[in-house]
Amino acid sequence: MSEVPAAPPATRADAQRARVVAIAADIFGRRGFRATSMNEIAAAAGLSKPTLYHYFRSKEEILVLLYTDVLDESLLDARATVAAAATPLDGIRDLIAARVAYTCHNARLLTVCFEEEHEIPAALAQQLLNRRAEVEDLFVATLDEHLRAHPSLLPGIAPKVFVNACLGAANWCYKWFNPDGPATPEQLGRQIALAMTAALEPAL
Repeated sequence: MSEVPAAPPATRADAQRARVVAIAADIFGRRGFRATSMNEIAAAAGLSKPTLYHYFRSKEEILVLLYTDVLDESLLDARATVAAAATPLDGIRDLIAARVAYTCHNARLLTVCFEEEHEIPAALAQQLLNRRAEVEDLFVATLDEHLRAHPSLLPGIAPKVFVNACLGAANWCYKWFNPDGPATPEQLGRQIALAMTAALEPAL
């Protein structure tokens, strides 16, 4: 197996851009994208407005980078999750559990991703949809591998429909998860994963 090339070291500019995106995500999550100004982002980041414009030409550019970072992280995590799983069924469960936990831990960030998607410039929307499709395709491929070994499972439902139902359930957790509730994000993820995949358990 070939080694994955190491990512180039982050520069100070990269670190500053990442810091601004994190700050902007928090403000977008609290106030909404349209209600947030570049002046507000600059003030929260402790930057002058000209300095902020040195890093980003617009708040739309910040939003696109925010989405890109989330989708890239999701894809890398999904690949690692599947690679580490003992079986395809374990991979499916681990993907769901990890997605639930990530959504619960990053509720404000996911609020932006799910509720401000319409603000992404049309010229860039397709490339982000392609990134999202890579995560779905990995999930579907893992499910297909499990179903090849157990073809009698999931009669009457297409694997992609099942995957989208699982991802929809996982992604919706940002709306209702209570950090003070009885389950941690990881525990909740495992509970939801087991419930969602009960129909995938081969008969003994």
